[in-house]
Formats: sequence, structure tokens, C-alpha cells
Amino acid sequence: MQGNRLEQILSMLALAVLAIGCILVLWPFWSSVIWAVILCSSTWPLFMWLDAQFMGRRRNLSAALATLLMAFIFVLPFAIVGPSMAQDVTAVAREIINLLQKGPPAPPDWLPEIPWIGPMIHDYWAEQIASGVDLMPTIRPYVTMLQNQALALAGTVGEGLILLILSLVISFFLYRDGKTLALRLSTALERFAGGRSQHLIQLAGDTMRGVVYGIIGTALAQAALATIGFYIAGVKAALFLGLVTFFMSLIPFGTPFIWVPVGLWLLLQGHTWQGIFLLAWGTLLISWVDNILKPYFISREGRLPFILVFLGVLGGVLAFGFIGVFLGPVLLAIGFSLAKEWSASALAERLERDGEDGGEPPGMG
Repeated sequence: MQGNRLEQILSMLALAVLAIGCILVLWPFWSSVIWAVILCSSTWPLFMWLDAQFMGRRRNLSAALATLLMAFIFVLPFAIVGPSMAQDVTAVAREIINLLQKGPPAPPDWLPEIPWIGPMIHDYWAEQIASGVDLMPTIRPYVTMLQNQALALAGTVGEGLILLILSLVISFFLYRDGKTLALRLSTALERFAGGRSQHLIQLAGDTMRGVVYGIIGTALAQAALATIGFYIAGVKAALFLGLVTFFMSLIPFGTPFIWVPVGLWLLLQGHTWQGIFLLAWGTLLISWVDNILKPYFISREGRLPFILVFLGVLGGVLAFGFIGVFLGPVLLAIGFSLAKEWSASALAERLERDGEDGGEPPGMG
């Protein structure tokens, strides 16, 4: 008996050491693994459609095609922007400094014609020009700080691209062997969650797809539209500004903080029609995408509060680097949905128990 007990202890220790070793080996890449799982789960219906329609159920070819499609959507835009980010950041900072050195231009002739606020803005603008206040000593440190932060972002994007590419490599194998892995995961969860495991898996999957399509997909669409608008308007560093739009679009009502200042800057530079075009483009298309697509993909029940979206983006970047932009909101959304489900179930069970016991609900006594 003592010999068998000793063998059991040694076996458990060996398994523990093996598990720790596996965790240490995979630890540098676990963010890529998680994003690959999220990506494959969210796009599984697309993969199954490709497998049935085009590839004759040849899983290797179907998985390769789905992986290439995800690379085109998630990796190619950042791979294009990354190499030119340093030059674009420098160009934007130079334009801001040149504008400050020259001083503000004269107010446009059409400004007083704007009802109510136009004359007031025109008079204030003219007073500032007449005062001759030098803004360079005040604003230059902030411009330099923003330039350094943007250059640091360029390095973060480069590191994140490596993790994104790795996640796509993992995605290929998840696409190919996804059914088997999903069956094993479902079986394992049944041992912990019992009969509710399938419901929890379905809830997590629906939330995951809603956030990936609604938040990340909308952000990519807004960034693409913004980049096109910047190019048409002749804005320098259009790719860089499109990337910044992507990050800002992850925050509710964040994109106007990019295209509105750029449109106003064009108006100040005398590019009237370009500025009007960009402001109209942002209002009618960029913001329209946010107002239409996001509510369509994210139901009211699965919609994240603003603070969770904000914390998901910032916390994801701090925890995982660039890839955390994708991971943070998704993980918080899944946790938020599961917490709501658990609390609702616990409350229902408690109310049912109180009703059976004839007691009053909490807080009613």
C-alpha cells in the first residue's frame, strides 16, 4: 500500500513538472494562441462555407485559404503601414511645427457667414493674430512628446506583427483540426460545468463573434474608409492617420478626434474643398459605419459598457502589446457576458429558493 501511494505521489509530481514545463514553453506565445482561437471561432462559419463550396472538403486547402484571407484582413494593412510609420510621424510633426512657426493664417472669408457662431469665431481668430502671441514655446514640448509616443507605437506595431503572423500559423492548424479540438474541449468542460457547459460555450461564442465583428471589424472598416478619405483629400501621412483612426475607433466616438482636426487643418491651409470633402466623408461614411455596423453585430444584451471597451483596449495593450488591441475587448466581453449569466442564474435560483421557503426577497424585509 505504501509503495502504491508513493508511486501515485511521484506520478502527480511528474505530471505537475510536465505541466509547468509546457506552460513555460508556451508562455511567450500564449497571446498568439488565444487570438488564434478567437479568430478561428469567430470565422468558423466562413471556413466551413469555403470548405464546402470551393475545396471539396479538402481541409488543408480550405484551412490555407481561410488563413490567407485572415492575413489579408488583419496583417497586410499593418505590414504596409509599419515600414513608413517613422517617416509619416516625422512628416506630421514637421507640418505642425511649421504651422506654429508661421502663425495662424488669416480667417477665411466664408467664416462670418456661418450662422450664430461664425462672426464670434472670426473676431476671436482675428484678435489672436493681432496679439502676436508666440505659441511655439508652449506647444513644442507636447508635439515632441506625441512624436516620441508615435515612434514608440511604430516599434510596438512591428513586434505585434510577429505575434499576429504566429497566430495565423496556429490558425491554420485550428481550422484543419478544429472539430476534433472543439469536441475534446466540450468533453473536458462537461466535467467541470456539467450540463450547462454547452450553454456557456454557446454564450461565449456568440459574444466573441459579436465583439470581433462589431468592435474590431468596425474599427478596420472605419480605418480603411478614413485612409481612403485622407488620400483623396491629399493629406500627407494618410496611412499613419488611418492607423491612428483604427485605434481611436475602438473607443466609442473616437474617430472624429482624427478626421475633424485634419479637415479643419485643411481649411486653415486654404484647401477649402478638400477640407469640406473630408468633413463630409467623415460624417457620412466613417461615422455611418460605426452607427450601423456595430449595433447590427452587437446585440443590446452583449454590448459592452464604454468603460470596459476603454479598459479592454488600454489594458490589452499593456498586458499583451499590440496584439492586445484585439485581445483586450474580446476577453473582457466574454468575461462580462459569463458574469452576467452566472449572476442571473444565481439570482433566479435564490428567488426560487426564497419563494419555496415562503421568505421575502432580499431587501424587501
